[in-house]
Amino acid sequence: MKKFFALAAAAALLAACGDGGAGGAGQSGARGVWAVGSSTVFPFTTRVAETFARKSGGQPGRVESLGTGGGFQAFCAGVGANTPDVANASRPMKASEFDLCQQNGVTDIVEIKVGYDGIVIADALGGAVYDFQLQDLVLALAAQTPSGSGFQPNPYTNWSQIRPGLADVRIQVYGPPPTSGTRDAFVELGLTPGARAIPAYAAVREQDEDRFEALAHTLREDGAWIDAGENDNAMVQTLTRTPGALGVFGYSFLENNRDQVQAARIAGIAPSVETIADGSYPLARSLYIYVKKAHVGVTPGLAEFVQEYMSDASAGRGGYLQERGLIPLPANELAAQRAIAQGLTPMQRPAS
Repeated sequence: MKKFFALAAAAALLAACGDGGAGGAGQSGARGVWAVGSSTVFPFTTRVAETFARKSGGQPGRVESLGTGGGFQAFCAGVGANTPDVANASRPMKASEFDLCQQNGVTDIVEIKVGYDGIVIADALGGAVYDFQLQDLVLALAAQTPSGSGFQPNPYTNWSQIRPGLADVRIQVYGPPPTSGTRDAFVELGLTPGARAIPAYAAVREQDEDRFEALAHTLREDGAWIDAGENDNAMVQTLTRTPGALGVFGYSFLENNRDQVQAARIAGIAPSVETIADGSYPLARSLYIYVKKAHVGVTPGLAEFVQEYMSDASAGRGGYLQERGLIPLPANELAAQRAIAQGLTPMQRPAS
């Protein structure tokens, strides 16, 4: 589900928007900064937009949650008043997305890492307590699992069938849709290494990398995995109403809802500020914003908005984004990212 945030009446959002075609960036008039993308980064960018509008007295911002993939599609559609200034992302931009941007005239893209987050697997407070191995997640959620010398449609219905010691509870996991960076990161950080640790999948990988990825990345469609949309707050509510169900979402939503949900450990490690920051939690990831340099100096306040985002008050340790659940970058890394933001240094094409 799309979430929409506006700091003022909707009529003010793009009232002065001009033609989004060639040269349209110069037509953006007085509209505020427009950001789209990741549901995980959404609350952080929303908070920066609120603070920036209050401090500057400038035009209201617009922040939309479309998922990381959906955000890149909108961001890369071109330059001009009818396209976003910023893409929020819970994974790095892919080479194919970078190429789409280039094809549509978005040629100078500034990639800024804003902090860290962890992907959590959670159930309602008072429910079963889990400590998953990554292999457990593959065997529970992959569409195809090992059987004899080949693979079969996933037969498992309860967690206790996956490994002794797991709860005898139905496998029912609510997670983000394919357009979500959280979904991509869950697959890359959880399912891929989990499959590599299972001999049958590893044997396939040695012979055919593409088939291995198809096996490891394709989730069940029989009701054990349920695409729950981009509204993580709604997912939390679903868990409280669905005994035994689990949800996959960003750490910030765990932090904001600890009175309702509890997180599983992964390989014995609980998600926390410390374990995510030091990388010991297996499902830790980086969060980003991408800035359309062609809109700087055209969309009022865009450069200043970026500076607010990377300020000590915002992204620094103890800043207001940490209060929202963002894990701050170490001081040296924050300084490096702040230099990119200050210089608006364009990124290079990703390797993949």
